[in-house]
Amino acid sequence: MIRVLIADDQELVRGGLAALLDLEADIEVVTQVGRGDLVEAAVAEHRPDVVLLDIEMPGMSGLEVAERLRGQRVVIVTTFGRPGYLSRALEAGVAGFVVKDAPAAELAAAVRQVMEGARVIDPKLAVSASAVGPSPLTQREREVLRTARDGATVADLARRLFLTEGTVRNYLSSAIGKTGARNRAEAVHLAESRGWL
Repeated sequence: MIRVLIADDQELVRGGLAALLDLEADIEVVTQVGRGDLVEAAVAEHRPDVVLLDIEMPGMSGLEVAERLRGQRVVIVTTFGRPGYLSRALEAGVAGFVVKDAPAAELAAAVRQVMEGARVIDPKLAVSASAVGPSPLTQREREVLRTARDGATVADLARRLFLTEGTVRNYLSSAIGKTGARNRAEAVHLAESRGWL
């Protein structure tokens, strides 16, 4: 029996995935959580064979959780099939990346393949990820752009990030240049659409 943990902040989606997987004779959903920051404790308590993670969750993103669960069999199951997310997931060591609009049979097959040691990646997403390429942004540039999403001033960004205003301007300028954007709002949009944030 393959023991599975599901982490997704949408209760209906989480319950639906659990119900579909529980129909499989060889798969058992041992627990479900709705926040990223609850996953590690649930893994320690329930010892699943495979962990299914959504990307965008409160508390901690699925990508951050995946980095902390290195060595575990982790499959990202997300609505957000963005190439940059795939690249970051692979860097975090995930064993699979499946989009939520895939047929239920594909998810069950992915769980089985990951259990056998294979890496399972949505083929359409793999093609688009190779076309877009890896994120050119550093971790700090991503952090500054994420914080700038709400249109905060440079002074506000500096306060929130505990940086000087000059340093914030430098990171923003670098991120704008690397994304090919005309301004920081466009840089945020481009980086988000490519899954780099």
